[in-house]
Amino acid sequence: MRNGMRPATPWVVVACALFFVGLDVLVFVLGSRSTGPLGPYAALVFRIALDLASIAVVRAPRTVLGVLIGGSVALLVSELVAPGALVATPVLTGDPLTPTAIGVAICVAVQLRHDRTMWVLVGLLTLLATRPWDPSWSTIPLGLLYTAVPALIGRFMAARRTLVAGLRERAERAEREQLLLAEQARGEERARMAAEMHDVVTHRVSLMVLQAGAMEVTATDPATRSAAGSLRAAGVQALDELREIVGVFGGERVGASPAVGPQRPRARLADLVDASIAAGVPVELVCTGAEGTVPASVARTAHRVVQEALTNVHKHAPGGTVCVEVRYGPDAVTVAVRNTAPTRAADGALTATGSGSGLRGLRERVEVIGGALHAAPSADGGFEVRAELPMGAR
Repeated sequence: MRNGMRPATPWVVVACALFFVGLDVLVFVLGSRSTGPLGPYAALVFRIALDLASIAVVRAPRTVLGVLIGGSVALLVSELVAPGALVATPVLTGDPLTPTAIGVAICVAVQLRHDRTMWVLVGLLTLLATRPWDPSWSTIPLGLLYTAVPALIGRFMAARRTLVAGLRERAERAEREQLLLAEQARGEERARMAAEMHDVVTHRVSLMVLQAGAMEVTATDPATRSAAGSLRAAGVQALDELREIVGVFGGERVGASPAVGPQRPRARLADLVDASIAAGVPVELVCTGAEGTVPASVARTAHRVVQEALTNVHKHAPGGTVCVEVRYGPDAVTVAVRNTAPTRAADGALTATGSGSGLRGLRERVEVIGGALHAAPSADGGFEVRAELPMGAR
């Protein structure tokens, strides 16, 4: 049904129609009968027919209003041509020239249809009920009460129902959007956690794999070589599983990363350099400027830049030398990690363990604090990663 009519509406209309039928029968029993040539039952039968016709207003509102207009015209004409033919006397209820169920039919019809045709029909019924060509204090007020007032009530009910439905829909949509935002926030948090896991764990495990590989090559004891080989294989497997986990959690950074990393970058950078040297990679660390006033977010990002660059050197440039240069300026921190061309082939098992999102995630992290990252091969066959980190970040 249109305009959101409730399923109970047809039963309400039926109940009202039966009520008016009972009222007409009661008036007839009390002695109000037609006196024309059609007999005493003519008025009762005519009004009952109009009352029962109003039941169909839910399915055919325009047709029912048309029938009521015809009934009103018939009452007016019969009173002019043959008084008493369709109008019972004495008059015991309301306006004898207005169909009894007209108010209910109009109220329901304007809720179902809100167009020009419907209002033209309502206007004709109002005109026939008020009879402005023969005005009186009884016809005009009663006519408006039977027609105009039910029409206004019907439009109010339809508008209120539409408003409530709209508010309910907006509330449900807002709830759905809230759930989606919460799910998105959880997804972003999982992505940040996966990215941090990639940064922290991959670096340490890569060092472990390199050290195990070196031990496997240099050890003279067969048991030691076997243990080192097993340790190296376990490390490679751990990196593979870590890559799968990063993929499951959507390990691409969105927004700022959680607060992990050093508060004092010099000491932690030295730890990274020492770990790489212990794994057999020559690394030189050069720091200039005062680091005491560096914001914590800048220090953490600088640490991640060096960590990711050294991890890539371990995987892709074995045998090369590395220079880590950190310059603490008054407005920015510059981090540069350069490595020379590799002198031996990279370990295929180790290079295949990367998730492919290291430098991309690093660039996003640098850009979050307003910095810029440059990573490209150098002229001597090596590779350089350079980051400019503004001191204004917090």
